[in-house]
Amino acid sequence: MEPVRMPITDELDLHTFRPAEVADLLDDYLEECVRLGIGRVRIIHGKGSGKQRRRVQAILEKHPLVAHWKSAPAEAGGWGATLAELKLE
Repeated sequence: MEPVRMPITDELDLHTFRPAEVADLLDDYLEECVRLGIGRVRIIHGKGSGKQRRRVQAILEKHPLVAHWKSAPAEAGGWGATLAELKLE
């Protein structure tokens, strides 16, 4: 199966992806953002039970390209999104 090509922006909406795809997807997305010089990103994981939010934040916490992250303020999605600052090389 061919990979799906998506335009890379400062926002990634995970609603259309399966939970099993999130770790690899985030890794590829963050690498491409750094390559393109995108230093701040918003990852939309939804509110739901919080499982996806915890998964995303655990990945960001350990990711070598992430300088820091925080839950989004209300105007940017509240607890349904996470903001991350990337280490641009």
